[in-house]
Amino acid sequence: MALHFTRQEFAERISRTLASMARENLDGLLIFRQESMYYLTGFDSFGYVFFQCLYLSRDGRLTLLTRAPDLRQAQHTSIIEEIRIWVDHPEADPALALRDILEADGCQDRRLGVEFEAYGLTAANGRKLEAALAGFCELVDASGLISRLRVVKSAAELAYVQKAAELADEALAEAHRLAGPGAFEGDILAAMQGAVFRGGGDYPGNEFIIGSGRDALLCRYFSGRRRLDAKDQLTIEFAGVYRHYHAALMRTIPIGEATPRHIEMHKVCLEAMQACMAALKPGRPIGEVFDAYARVCDQAGMKAHRLNATGYSLGTTFAPNWMDWPMFYHANPAEAQPDMVFFLHMILMDSHSNSAMCFGHTVQVTDDGCVALSKMPLDLVVR
Repeated sequence: MALHFTRQEFAERISRTLASMARENLDGLLIFRQESMYYLTGFDSFGYVFFQCLYLSRDGRLTLLTRAPDLRQAQHTSIIEEIRIWVDHPEADPALALRDILEADGCQDRRLGVEFEAYGLTAANGRKLEAALAGFCELVDASGLISRLRVVKSAAELAYVQKAAELADEALAEAHRLAGPGAFEGDILAAMQGAVFRGGGDYPGNEFIIGSGRDALLCRYFSGRRRLDAKDQLTIEFAGVYRHYHAALMRTIPIGEATPRHIEMHKVCLEAMQACMAALKPGRPIGEVFDAYARVCDQAGMKAHRLNATGYSLGTTFAPNWMDWPMFYHANPAEAQPDMVFFLHMILMDSHSNSAMCFGHTVQVTDDGCVALSKMPLDLVVR
């Protein structure tokens, strides 16, 4: 069995979830987020792209409703014992199968929480769920219930995050080794991802991001690879991943030479990072971190080139992306707590000069501030 945490830790997570359910007067929880299933049970799969629900009763019993390919997946990777299969056919409605499970458990007229904010619960499946349970029980949006528990990491989770940070550093070292005039982006990507795999890591929640030339200003993955020119710029955003726990890094690497604009933008990014790390303190709203980023950038005349968010929580996340709750944006009232993990990214994109300068690293909130988990400096590295 491929369990990555002790049964005791899973039991403690379930106990905290039940306590949160009790505070919100929930008689059960319908879990659709893969992150939540992994957190509570270890269940590791991409079967959430279909209708897949983990039911947690108020007395702590777990029942998984899924398709046949995930029967053994759940048996091999999780602590779930009760697994029900819905069968594919043209008229299949797995929501009705879920109702049968809930009816057998006495959930009629009960108040059930639902993770409506889940990539697996599409609008079509959500409609099926609501239609199947209409008049049967009360459904309450509980999308954030487990996310609020996941955001503070245990000692075992932090060990995985630290390992992920080490893998990210190794991937960045590969990028620095290969980047330079004439280098092929595909070779750089292959070496970076290979460093993670060689270290025992996993695929990330979304693709590694790479872009050069004017595409160094992009912060999303896109198809198509090119060779670097003699004078160029390369932006990479990626993550080391271990047991699905992410530690992200981001860099813009001038190729051939750093232009005066690169040097100016790097100075602003470095000052912004220092301000953000000073603002990230336990007990303080994380919106203040974004405000620090915006203040430094705006005072330097870079308002038009910055973004409206400057990072987000990291942890165990599944495709399609590694971004977790909460995010650094203005007026976000969520308070930082010790042992939260965040990705801080300083992004400046000047479309007038086609200049990019982006760097970021993963940090852990401590009792009195935060510390970077990467050992790689934030110097301007030219290749």
